[in-house]
Amino acid sequence: MATDYLITAGLIVGLFSIPAMLAAYADSRFPRNAMGAFILSAAVITIAIILNPARYSMADLPNVVIRVIADIIH
Repeated sequence: MATDYLITAGLIVGLFSIPAMLAAYADSRFPRNAMGAFILSAAVITIAIILNPARYSMADLPNVVIRVIADIIH
């Protein structure tokens, strides 16, 4: 279950870093913080997959995120 939390956190951070990168590009500045967040999210997702390689496929990712959200709510 810990790898579920890792992959969910990586997906959320990666998702929020994309608009920040686009905003930096629109302002004609280098996206240092957004790029760092994106690299961090890729590293966390990679660690989660390395720790448990047989558990995740692209079709299972929505279920993993929903399981983590349901676990947090309960």
